[in-house]
Amino acid sequence: MGLFDGLGSVLGDVLSGKPVNLMSIAEQVFANAGGVNGILSQLQAAGLGDQVSSWIGTGSNLPVSADQIKSALSSEQMASLANALGIDIGNLPQLLAEHLPKAVDQASPNGVLPS
Repeated sequence: MGLFDGLGSVLGDVLSGKPVNLMSIAEQVFANAGGVNGILSQLQAAGLGDQVSSWIGTGSNLPVSADQIKSALSSEQMASLANALGIDIGNLPQLLAEHLPKAVDQASPNGVLPS
């Protein structure tokens, strides 16, 4: 089974509200960018440090917009991720804006992101 096999159905589960281990999926999807930690570092470098810190921290999560996601990630990363998930690249920034904060928050319940 390939790395991205079944991600289409997982994406459907995410969009329908079914419980999914989003962090595990994000790790697989972002493997070529240094995993979730690599993507979070990239978001921080793009000026989204307050948002990323809030997702990892124990308080409420600051929102991130689709435009901020689009500006922070390269077009190659966006295309690769959209292709892996089997979705239109135009929908990807909004999907990440909606689900990445929650996934990071759930993976860091004590304010620490696992390595």
